[in-house]
Amino acid sequence: GSDDIIAGNVSKYIVLPAAYSGQPKKGHLVFDACFESGNLGRVEHITEFEYDLFIRPDTCNPRFRVWFNFTVENVKESQ
Repeated sequence: GSDDIIAGNVSKYIVLPAAYSGQPKKGHLVFDACFESGNLGRVEHITEFEYDLFIRPDTCNPRFRVWFNFTVENVKESQ
């Protein structure tokens, strides 16, 4: 569930639709939070325009998730 502990950050994680096989193409988003202050722990593909993002809790207070810091690459126009 959403209360599961997320230990690390995603690192150049390519999110593909469940039924897709083959090389990633434009529009298959690449998430990255593997840098200082990055805190994206998990990403799940819902639709081409919708993703569930799981933010790691703050380092000094695991009850809170008051900020987010990650990058997204490989977007296509109008996505």
